[in-house]
Amino acid sequence: MSSPGRTVRHMATYEYLCLACEHPFEQRRPMTSGGLDTALACPDCGSDRVRRRFSLFGTAGTGPSPSPMPGASAGGGCCGGGCACGG
Repeated sequence: MSSPGRTVRHMATYEYLCLACEHPFEQRRPMTSGGLDTALACPDCGSDRVRRRFSLFGTAGTGPSPSPMPGASAGGGCCGGGCACGG
């Protein structure tokens, strides 16, 4: 919750790769920046030649599997069998 007159800055963690030394690293940046490479340097070598990496997100759990969505294909699972959800 934010107070009146106070701006809330939403942050995201972006993954980057240094093109000079090939060191992968993460950086928390405001979401409004879109993870742009402006004023960003590699923490290992200091090079400003960095590129944002495409990030993948996955999760696993031990709880019950979600129910298939209505109209899902015969594969079952949370997405109709299109992923490795095990459903």
